[in-house]
Amino acid sequence: MKYDEVTFSSGSAAGRAECHAWHFTGEGDALASDAGRPVVVMAHGLAGTKDSGLQPFAEALAAAGLDVLAFDYRGFGASGGSPRQTVSMAGQLEDYRAAMAAAARLPGVDPQRIVLWGVSLAGGHVLAAAAGRDDVAAVVALTPLVDGMAAGRHALAFHTKSSMLRSTVAGFRSKLGRPVMMPVVARPGELGALTLDGSMEDYLAIAGPTWRNEIDASVGLELGGHRPGRSAADVRAPLLVQIADFDRSAPPHASAKAAFAGRAEVRHYPCDHFDVYAGKEWHGPAVAHQVAFLTRVLAP
Repeated sequence: MKYDEVTFSSGSAAGRAECHAWHFTGEGDALASDAGRPVVVMAHGLAGTKDSGLQPFAEALAAAGLDVLAFDYRGFGASGGSPRQTVSMAGQLEDYRAAMAAAARLPGVDPQRIVLWGVSLAGGHVLAAAAGRDDVAAVVALTPLVDGMAAGRHALAFHTKSSMLRSTVAGFRSKLGRPVMMPVVARPGELGALTLDGSMEDYLAIAGPTWRNEIDASVGLELGGHRPGRSAADVRAPLLVQIADFDRSAPPHASAKAAFAGRAEVRHYPCDHFDVYAGKEWHGPAVAHQVAFLTRVLAP
């Protein structure tokens, strides 16, 4: 499926950056109203880029009649901005909201029927971005990371204390001095943000040409205070939360708590964090549930 390349600005005057996005036009008029088609704003997880596994999701939703705007955060992928490869939770949420505004301006879409879609880290961002808004028509949170402290405690069951200590020390060094970079994914026992057995192979399997295996080590400190699950109760739109029951990266129990608070429809999959991407067993069911949910709640 073809897409158009789009750019939009995000950030304050001092730190403004051009974010790069793909616009997939929805097929048919099954979900169209007199005002236009609903539009999905789609973003990736930790250090992810839109060319790293998002296109199959976007194409499936576009085939169902929804426009999709999939974008890269500032400092990542094809987007501008500096510093590069540095995660700021506040900055990413700002970019997400700027993407929502850009999506509302796309030709043929209904600006009052915006759908927020996020996976992993973005699965938490969508809860914060949707809270209190009436122009959000639906929210999809796929294997969401909704509580950084819970994720840290969850990680203790799967990582050695020495490897977690090394990444924490690197994070403090980066925060207090010159930036310290480390791999996004590495093998168990090595320095990296994701070092679980199999995570490196799973991430590299979806990595696109703009993705870089590098991230500012301060990301761990950013995650510590990250609690978008607290916004779930303020989400007014229908919410779908998709939980991988054996997720070693985004704690399932935290996702379930946020889902309950957001009065969500919940789908469970007996798999790990990366098993919902194309080529994996649970990608088909995850996409089918998204399409069924959105076509139901967005029917004009």
